[in-house]
Amino acid sequence: MAHKGQTFKHYPESLKVEAIRLHAEEGWSYRKITEHLEIHDKDRVRKWMRKYRLEGQASFVDRRGNPCRTE
Repeated sequence: MAHKGQTFKHYPESLKVEAIRLHAEEGWSYRKITEHLEIHDKDRVRKWMRKYRLEGQASFVDRRGNPCRTE
């Protein structure tokens, strides 16, 4: 659960796409990707990959603050 005043790390779409590419095309492990791209949450790439498999490239569009958000 988030704490009051806590901020979250935002990763740009380009970094997410590169992480997915490294895993899907180059066969890198999630651990190697997180170390190489300096991603702090060790499970973040796994979550991006799962979302990418479900939604494709559209999964990385930043929808924060969008009232038309579909969830």
